[in-house]
Amino acid sequence: MAQELNQDTAEQEAFRAYAREWLANNHPGRPPVQLPQSALVLSEPAALEWLKDWQKSAYEAGLIGCDYPADVGGAGRTGCQRIANEEMQGAKTPYLPNIVGLGMAAPTVLHHGRDSVQKELLPRLFSGEHIWCQGFSEPGAGSDLASLTTFAQRDGDNWVINGHKVWTTLAHFADWMILLCRTDKGDKYNGLTYFVVPIKDKLGDGVTVRPLIKMTGETGFNEVLFDDLVVPDEYRLDEVGAGWKVAMTTLSHERGAGPMVTPSAGGMPLREDSAVSTASTQSLINLAKEQFRNGRPASEDPLIRDDIVKLHIRRQAFLQNMRRNRVPALTDHPTRIPMQNKLVSTELSQDLAQLAYQIQGVASSLSVADEKAPDGGVWPDAYMNSFGGTIAAGTNEVQRNILGERVLGLPKSK
Repeated sequence: MAQELNQDTAEQEAFRAYAREWLANNHPGRPPVQLPQSALVLSEPAALEWLKDWQKSAYEAGLIGCDYPADVGGAGRTGCQRIANEEMQGAKTPYLPNIVGLGMAAPTVLHHGRDSVQKELLPRLFSGEHIWCQGFSEPGAGSDLASLTTFAQRDGDNWVINGHKVWTTLAHFADWMILLCRTDKGDKYNGLTYFVVPIKDKLGDGVTVRPLIKMTGETGFNEVLFDDLVVPDEYRLDEVGAGWKVAMTTLSHERGAGPMVTPSAGGMPLREDSAVSTASTQSLINLAKEQFRNGRPASEDPLIRDDIVKLHIRRQAFLQNMRRNRVPALTDHPTRIPMQNKLVSTELSQDLAQLAYQIQGVASSLSVADEKAPDGGVWPDAYMNSFGGTIAAGTNEVQRNILGERVLGLPKSK
C-alpha cells in the first residue's frame, strides 16, 4: 500500500524534483524578526513583510496555486499542490501569511466569481501582495451563521453595506475580505448574498477595523464595522440569495474538505536555536527530559510517559488517516476524512499543549518574554491559541453534528 500511497505521475515526479531543487537553492533562511506561532496571530508589520516576500518568491517559482488554471494566475498543473506542500514541509520553510486568502477566498472566487474578478484578484492573492480576511461571524451570529444581520442594500449597480463582523483574523492587515451579508430579512438561508470587498482602501470611508487583544497579548483578531460601504455589484459572488451555498464552498475548504488543495505552511522551527514543534510528540519527550519533578526528570514519571505514548498513538493514527485519504479505494465517503481531520487535529494540538503545561509545572506560568521560560514559552501560547482552532470553521461540536448527520446518516438533533 505504501507504494500506491506515494505513487506520482511522470508530470508529478518531475515537479517534485524541480520543487525540491528550487527549495534547496532558495530557502529564505531565518527571519530577521521573531515570528508568532502561526499566520493567524501576525501583528508585527516587519514579520508580515518578510513572509509576504517569501510567499511571492514561492509563487513565482510555481509552488503556490499549482492546480489553479493558468489564466487566473495559477500554474495549470494537476495534483501538484500536495507535492509542493510536502516539499515545503520537508524543507522546513516558513508558513505562508495569506492563510485566509489561500485556504478560503481563492477556491470560493474560483468556483463562484466572475471571470473578470478571478483574473483581477487571484494573482495578487497567490503572490501575497493582497492579504485577505473573512467576514462571517458577528456578535450575535457565531455558530448559527445564518442568523447574521449585516445588511447589503441594492443601489443600482452597487450595494450599500452596514453591519458588524467580529473575530476577523488578519483584518488589521487585510486588503480584501470575503463577506457574507443579508439581502432579504424574510428568509434566513435564501436571504444571504456573498461578496468580496476591498477594506484597506476603504478605511475611514465605510470601514472601521478595531483590534481585539487576546489573552496571549496578541492582536490577530479584529472587529470590523461597515457604515454605508459602497461595493460594486461585480464583486458579488454567484446569484443574489445564493450566499449560503457560496459560504458552504468556503467552509468546506476551511475544514479541509474542498476539492482545491490549500498551499500550506512549511516546518520551520519556532526558534532559531530549537527544533521545537507544538505538533510533535518528540518535542514533548524532549521537554519531559529537561523538566524536573521531585528532583527527577518528568520523563521518569510513569503517568507522564503514559500520556505521551497515548498522544503519540493518536498522532500516528491521524497521519496514517491522512495518507489513507489519498487512496480512493480506501475512502468510503468523499469528505469524511478531511472533515474528521479538522476535528481530530485541533483537539490533538490542544491536548499536546495541555500536557506540556503539566510537564512544565509552575514554569508554565512564564511567558515568551521570560528568558527562563522552557522552550522559549511556546507551549503556553500554543495552549491558549488552541481554543481558536476548536472554534474556527464551525465549533468542534458543530463539526460532530455535521459528521453524524451528513456522513453517518444519523437523524438531526432537535
